[in-house]
Amino acid sequence: MANREVIILDGESLTPEKLVKLSTGNYQIDISPQAWDRVAKSRAVVDKILREKRVVYGISTGFGSFATVVISPDKLSLLQENLIRSHSAGVGKPFSPEHTRKLLALRINVLVKGCSGVSKETLKKLIAAFNASCLPWIPEKGTVGACGDLAPLAHLALGMMGEGKMWSPETGWGDAGEILKKKGLQPVQLLAKEGLALINGAQLITALGAEAVERARKIARQADIICALTLEVLEGCTAAYKKAVHDIRPHKGQGVVAGRLRSLLHSDLHPSQITKANKNMRVQDAYSLRCTPQVHGVVNDTIDFVSGIITTEMNSATDNPLVITEEGEIVSAGNFHGEYPAKVLDYLAIGVHELANISERRTERLINPSLGGLPAFLVKEGGLNSGFMIAHCTAAALVSENKVLTHPASVDSLPTSAGQEDHVSMGGFAARKALEVVEHVEQVLAIELLAACQGMEFRKPLETTAPLQAVYNLVRTVVKPLEGDRVMSTDIDAVTKLLQTEQVWEAARPFMENYATREQQAEGPPGRVERTSRDA
Repeated sequence: MANREVIILDGESLTPEKLVKLSTGNYQIDISPQAWDRVAKSRAVVDKILREKRVVYGISTGFGSFATVVISPDKLSLLQENLIRSHSAGVGKPFSPEHTRKLLALRINVLVKGCSGVSKETLKKLIAAFNASCLPWIPEKGTVGACGDLAPLAHLALGMMGEGKMWSPETGWGDAGEILKKKGLQPVQLLAKEGLALINGAQLITALGAEAVERARKIARQADIICALTLEVLEGCTAAYKKAVHDIRPHKGQGVVAGRLRSLLHSDLHPSQITKANKNMRVQDAYSLRCTPQVHGVVNDTIDFVSGIITTEMNSATDNPLVITEEGEIVSAGNFHGEYPAKVLDYLAIGVHELANISERRTERLINPSLGGLPAFLVKEGGLNSGFMIAHCTAAALVSENKVLTHPASVDSLPTSAGQEDHVSMGGFAARKALEVVEHVEQVLAIELLAACQGMEFRKPLETTAPLQAVYNLVRTVVKPLEGDRVMSTDIDAVTKLLQTEQVWEAARPFMENYATREQQAEGPPGRVERTSRDA
């Protein structure tokens, strides 16, 4: 544990990338001194209200539609404990340790904003549990995304209280109290306001959303590489990627994608032998190749937009009521509502799905001899062998599933809590299905990459450009050429893992950066005329 890197949380600077790192179990967390100071001041406001015996929602009253019921001072701790127990009503499979780490770390980050009134003692116990990988049982389903992710966050708090089930690397699942004891940790004993402080906010939506947006970013830029390799195999033309074309429709993502494609296809270090040998006079390609900058481009812009909203949400105070330290007041408001992350994660699912939608069409061109000119299903002795026939069916099935999953969850709302909570975000499902859409996109693009590399076998002994040849070589370290039929799911899984770990990007990146640097110095590569057709 002592050797693990520490990430400092301060309630202001957490990013999706850092949160995904925290999910791995390879990092510990600590809190900045300024954040500790805010936490102490926030708790002081709550303690002052208690001393003055003021009636304040969530501190001395019931919750939701019971907001008008005043609770006697001797039962305020029991009030908070009952809140956690009653709200632990989720159903379904438990979240993985990785997801639970994200949720716990994000909840801690929100608490150290100093707007929740949690005590330093309770916060220290949450941090100790995270650093010891003591992770409560949190069912996947049961949140409507307002008044926050109540059920999953209640299950999180329940484990911290030493009740319910908990997981640790050494024990697996077991009784939460026993696991905390084995780790030498004390369960949380809730003070007034603290139960409410632990469960208000959209941290489940946002934690899953942070992973979804990070994985979407990784697969989006690797999708450009896969498209370029497919275009090489299909002997397509690159006029549509010319810089001048995209300068006159200057969407940011479109320009970035076109630049990547140029850097992959116009390599002076190792020009494409396939291009040089090609006598094809085709001047334009199908949309799935020609329009890649436009289609992939808006996906990149979508990811950037969603990332901005998720990052803001990760560093926002979402409790109810909120402790406004400067004014010494407790304010009941609506920052717990999950509409922001819910809406953008529906948007992310719609956006990133398009990478799979267009990828499946490119795979069809690779395996269909009437479209790509390669052997049917990319295999020798077709008929005896089926080759990529069913791998393509898998891609089509995943794309079809995504078309259902991209229906937005956040357009729905059902009143809860006897009508008090009469508009909710349904963001929990928006987040879960956004992650599922991203996973399908990774798998569909893995199938295209496999097919493109198999297509390269029929272009040998010719080689492609340096970056694309590096990608081909990488794939061949985990999947051999398809000489005859074999189990394809193993190949798909292996290449999906390459994409998830960004090895495809890293294989091509040095060559792409070199080209981009030279392109910034001049309109095009020095001494070279950009190709306008594949026989240039």
